[in-house]
Amino acid sequence: MEVEVGNGGNGEEEVPNWGTSLPVESVQEIVRKDPFNVPEKYIHDLDCIQNDVVLPQLSSDIPVIDLSLLSVGDEVELQKLDMACSDWGFFQIINHGIEGQILQEVKDIAAKFFELPIEEKKKYSMASNDVQGYGQVYVVSEEQKLDWADLFILVVYPTKFRKSIFWPTSPPEFIKAIEEYSSEANRVAKELFSSLSILLGMEKDSLLKLHDEVMQAMRINFYPTCSMPDKVVGVSPHSDTSTLTVLLQDDEVTGLQIRHSGGWIPVKPIPNALVVNVGDVIEVLSNGKYKSIEHRAMTNESKVRMSIASFICPQDDVQIEPLDTMVDGAENMPRYKRMRYGDYLRYSLKTKMDGKSHTNLIKLEDE
Repeated sequence: MEVEVGNGGNGEEEVPNWGTSLPVESVQEIVRKDPFNVPEKYIHDLDCIQNDVVLPQLSSDIPVIDLSLLSVGDEVELQKLDMACSDWGFFQIINHGIEGQILQEVKDIAAKFFELPIEEKKKYSMASNDVQGYGQVYVVSEEQKLDWADLFILVVYPTKFRKSIFWPTSPPEFIKAIEEYSSEANRVAKELFSSLSILLGMEKDSLLKLHDEVMQAMRINFYPTCSMPDKVVGVSPHSDTSTLTVLLQDDEVTGLQIRHSGGWIPVKPIPNALVVNVGDVIEVLSNGKYKSIEHRAMTNESKVRMSIASFICPQDDVQIEPLDTMVDGAENMPRYKRMRYGDYLRYSLKTKMDGKSHTNLIKLEDE
């Protein structure tokens, strides 16, 4: 497979920037220096954590979709997808066709990157005007509480948007592993697009065409252990600005939680399965039938956790609004404005994670 990294914006077309984030200290390094040190800026309001209701008994209720059935038009599986998107906003997919070796290799290569000395990782630090690279996102003030995680972000597709300065040459297999997995995650998302198009009352290829050319960003999340896991949050509650998010979880450690049934439900890993969630774009297109759901990541005292999220999004200039098929006169009036996707994405990245507050920008005032 030929691997294309890109020229970092030195060609004919300028590579856009999507946002900025203030630089912060590596959490991994904080723990390495002193495993018992939890700086005050990471300690969240205890009422937001300890008083939350966690409902592990409902984990098994999170829908599981068989993509091999969905992709051949199985009507029962299609209705399961409809229920998953309308009732949960999250589901796990099995039989997705990605070889176990590819899944393991991308996990291994991500782990090797975070095992590098901090001086090596800093070579790929986010620029002051971009969110690609090694660092943190949604840090907009010196006063805000921080998440107990380090991140590495790359824009993978379209390849013309790749910036070579952020693609590590060490470990040497990094680019190949990221490319192989991202290509497969892209395929999975597009197969889901076909089924969602049908559920949204359109032709199978309509959702893909609406995106102009799918944009895909990868975020590798590294959650170090924490001596006070009940006082920190790995990733603060939020919904995703994407159309869909495809997540590869750690098979051994549960950390992802979704808001449902008045509490937080842990998403227990199914080996080699992928977690998919509805993003804000689908919520808008479906006129609220399918909602992007708040989710968060929690930490633990004994095991490092990693996950790899692929955000599937439209191009900047795509206008998003409720589809005609989802608006039905007075009984189902549009609930969202028409907006350029790039403007919505950049607005979100300028604010700290705060549940679904960023979606107020695109909601109509009477909603």
